[in-house]
Amino acid sequence: MTTTTPPAPVGTPTPASVPATAAGRVRKRLNTRVATLASVLIAVLWTLPTFGLFVSSLRPEDEIKTTGWWTVVTNPAFTLDNYQEVLFGRSSISGQLASYFVNSLVITIPSVLFPLAFAALAAYALAWINFRGRDWVYIGIFALQIVPLQMALVPLLSFFSEGVSLGGFTLLPAWNLADEEKFVQVWFAHTCFALPFAVFLLHNFVSQLPKDLMEAARVDGASHPKIFRSIVLPLIVPALAAFAIFQFLWVWNDLLVALIFAGGSKEVAPLTVRLAELAGTRASEWQRLTSGAFVSIVVPLIVFLSLQRYFVRGLLAGGVKG
Repeated sequence: MTTTTPPAPVGTPTPASVPATAAGRVRKRLNTRVATLASVLIAVLWTLPTFGLFVSSLRPEDEIKTTGWWTVVTNPAFTLDNYQEVLFGRSSISGQLASYFVNSLVITIPSVLFPLAFAALAAYALAWINFRGRDWVYIGIFALQIVPLQMALVPLLSFFSEGVSLGGFTLLPAWNLADEEKFVQVWFAHTCFALPFAVFLLHNFVSQLPKDLMEAARVDGASHPKIFRSIVLPLIVPALAAFAIFQFLWVWNDLLVALIFAGGSKEVAPLTVRLAELAGTRASEWQRLTSGAFVSIVVPLIVFLSLQRYFVRGLLAGGVKG
């Protein structure tokens, strides 16, 4: 006697059409028309203010003060005088942002590279080098993320200006830096504030690398520096890029740390300091404020768009299996 399996009712999903994992089900739900339409709507609403800022920065002074940026559709008029004045203007009321723009680059690039290098080395050591107290060191680094940045400003400033003394003996002298030398203080501060999160983030990626790969490298006689340079670094590029974007945006938009540890002089102040001054003293000069704001946006946009593919991979790496 033979038995036959009754056909599945119409509309019943077959095993091949059912996502095998939770991630697959999430992807299927996000690929619907409603989800796509919602994503497009959010993107448009999020981008619209930036687009309006860009259009306003290109409009003549009299028009930007009398009409909205959307009127450019019926009355198109554009000029680059706003950027010329805000970047290279010689008068005291102009932005003169060119030198501040360079200062921001000088502050930001080392403040990204230093914690990136130190955190990558520390993450590898905490993940693949066995030493006594390793877990407690990692817990301590993780706990440092809870400490608010503002609580460390005064002790760190005291460290720079007075050094470290114990029982009347000077352990570390005061730094006594002046003018452009104060950039070092800002680099040091940003590196200290970034390391806990950087080590935590990179450790999660480094610790998930295949154990068999590391053991095979050791069998072949590779040392820890060789393994780190030839195997680990190429595999954690997405994680490095993800942290680099976060750190770059944080340092580029920072006002507090740079103002405290470098001062507000033209020689060392970043863009954020000068833009705050313009907003406070020239609030009615919309043509300068809009063009100055867009100048500060350009570099972060370039960095994000350049590293976007690595950024997405870095956020998703290790989160989905299969």
